[in-house]
Amino acid sequence: MPDHFQLLKTDTVTAARRARLQTRHGTIETPIFMPVGTQGTVKSLTPTHLKEIGAQIILGNTYHLNLRPGSELVRDLGGLHKFMDWDGPILTDSGGFQVFSLAKLRDIRDDGVAFQSHLDGKKLFLGPKEVMGIQQNLGSDIAMVIDECPPWPCERDACAKAVARSYQWAGQCKQIATDSGFLANGHHVFAIVQGSTFDDLRREAAESLAALDFPGYAVGGVSVGEPEPEMLKQVAATTPFMPADKPRYTMGLGTPPQLLKMVALGVDMFDCVLPSRVARNGLVFTPDGPMNLRNEKYRTDAKPIVESGEGSGNYTARFSRAYLRHLTVAGEILSCTLLTLHNLSFYLDLMASARAHIETGDYGPWHRAWIQRYETGAAARLAN
Repeated sequence: MPDHFQLLKTDTVTAARRARLQTRHGTIETPIFMPVGTQGTVKSLTPTHLKEIGAQIILGNTYHLNLRPGSELVRDLGGLHKFMDWDGPILTDSGGFQVFSLAKLRDIRDDGVAFQSHLDGKKLFLGPKEVMGIQQNLGSDIAMVIDECPPWPCERDACAKAVARSYQWAGQCKQIATDSGFLANGHHVFAIVQGSTFDDLRREAAESLAALDFPGYAVGGVSVGEPEPEMLKQVAATTPFMPADKPRYTMGLGTPPQLLKMVALGVDMFDCVLPSRVARNGLVFTPDGPMNLRNEKYRTDAKPIVESGEGSGNYTARFSRAYLRHLTVAGEILSCTLLTLHNLSFYLDLMASARAHIETGDYGPWHRAWIQRYETGAAARLAN
């Protein structure tokens, strides 16, 4: 077992894992959800808020932070931790997905991706050298390799080329991290497994990247438009071929039930903009499904969002649904803060519950019952 990762327990019914990941800025207990701070901030929250709700690690984005304020400026001001006053671990996404989303503005080449800034149209380039240099400037605890994310649906030949190119780039990223001393200084670099909906390509990608001995691995190219059953199928086709003694991360998703299903498939780490994004529109998560506080029926509701269970112990719980609805429909900025606090607290509490049930050995029945309650409640709310 590598020094930076300890696998503490594996569930006997599912593939769920309880583990511990060491970084330069602290220890991460997994399974864990990472709040997304794309541009050096988790929208509407302060670092103190994040600490208070139990965030262990947050995510920043190479693409966005390099556009503004620029990675050199962040480096010169002490790195991203000091720049945003966050003393915990930070994972930075390489920007590969953002470049994927700029399909009309990019040109994928064997040495990287040439593209235009979505801000001002300026011509830019990201390859392994650029991506690793930016993340070194930021001082990332966990840096992601640059990869090519195939679209959905995707032709097999195009996907095979993306897998081969991603493997080539991953090897170059690791060599750069080795030569520069980035890895020797305790930073981690995670590889990304692509393969779209092709099981054999996912296995090929996972096994070839495993041979390069990265500190961690991610499932990439999911939640890019495919239906949920297909998404889960892709994760299930990938995790068995990822090293068991390294952390496993599924990028960019998902809903609370999806997280629990992927924990059962052996995934350790998650990130997603969903809980913070929907909070800004008045949607909050509960153990009985999502709740839209804009609904008229909450106008006089004196109860908190959640009375017990995940999300019931955070600061937002002191306010009534009626008050939170008022802030939301009135467009008050405070609604964004309070509802984001609640949703991220809910996700973090859910991962804490998952860790506890893996430890006690009943994760299988617990997560199935939890999902059934959530989905039943969601259906009832939708019907009303």
